[in-house]
Amino acid sequence: MSSYARFDGPDLVLHCHIQPGARRSELAGEHGERLKIRLQAPPVDGKANTELIRFLSKLFAVPRNAVSIESGELSRQKRVRIQNPVQWPTGIDQPAGSQKSMPRG
Repeated sequence: MSSYARFDGPDLVLHCHIQPGARRSELAGEHGERLKIRLQAPPVDGKANTELIRFLSKLFAVPRNAVSIESGELSRQKRVRIQNPVQWPTGIDQPAGSQKSMPRG
């Protein structure tokens, strides 16, 4: 059961801890009560935010414009909204009591 993910209607809200400048973009478990995500992009000129949106859109099989950073644009601690996720990636726990079932990706 994850404390970093919850559904808000059809949308998924993720609380993330971002580690920019990694060797590759990947899920890296939990960091406290947040989902840790390593990003290959550096934390300059919005490159890490752009990579985060690209990475999450691929994981959840949604268009990039369906992923938005709701808070923490200039911080490692971010709240991200994913509109109508299509698939559920391996490595992320589905929220408890979730009514939405999605195929694993």
